[in-house]
Amino acid sequence: MKSETAPTDWSALLALQRATHATLQVLATELADLNLTASEINALANLADGRRRTVSELGTAVGTRPSTLTSVLDRLERRGHISRGARPGDRRAVLVELTDSGVLAAATIRRAIADLERRALGGMSAEAVAGLRAALQALTEVTR
Repeated sequence: MKSETAPTDWSALLALQRATHATLQVLATELADLNLTASEINALANLADGRRRTVSELGTAVGTRPSTLTSVLDRLERRGHISRGARPGDRRAVLVELTDSGVLAAATIRRAIADLERRALGGMSAEAVAGLRAALQALTEVTR
């Protein structure tokens, strides 16, 4: 009698989900001293280049709606990692930028992500990594 259980490798999306959970667990462990949620880590990582962004731009970068991002930004602002202010010439647009403590936290996060990426993808060819990025971008675009 055949098993009714499907093989675990039948879906690239399920593999992506497993990889996402594993990545988040590793980063949570490595960044535990920062006492941040995965969403907060994601936001700070996307601000690590030091560029100010509107909430809408940051929402696109982190992959969430601005309304969902608001509570994450509230927590980061309370911790002193970000500040928010009006965009000159457009008071409706809120700009988000890192504070000094946010710059330090974001740099720590970026180093942890880069280290994990080197460990996980270091043995892959540049073409394979480019293919992975292209596939991830296609998955991101299909949801918009």
